[in-house]
Amino acid sequence: MRGTAAADRQSRPGRRALVAADLSMLRGPVSGVVVLPNRLVWAPAPAGRFDLDDPFDRLRVYEIVLREAVHEAELRRWLNGAVLVEVWPHLYLPRGVRQAWEAIHPQLAVVPAR
Repeated sequence: MRGTAAADRQSRPGRRALVAADLSMLRGPVSGVVVLPNRLVWAPAPAGRFDLDDPFDRLRVYEIVLREAVHEAELRRWLNGAVLVEVWPHLYLPRGVRQAWEAIHPQLAVVPAR
């Protein structure tokens, strides 16, 4: 997988949205407790601890990683392609992140909210 930095799409001012080139390469955890590094969660422990079996925590992990990742390895480590497709319509993301991912993966744009 080669991550793509969308030049015209920003995750926040000054940071380009990073997009995985292939969703099948996203093989992160699908359940259990994960602890995101401080580079992704800018708060002291236990702020970076999330239970992926909790729907709210799962959404938060995906929102954080999609917004803050700057290395493709971070996308591969923390995201799962099948889960991303499932939660996509429920994620609260900056417009630039959503547009960048949907431009590379148009199937995300047509996933109906449940």
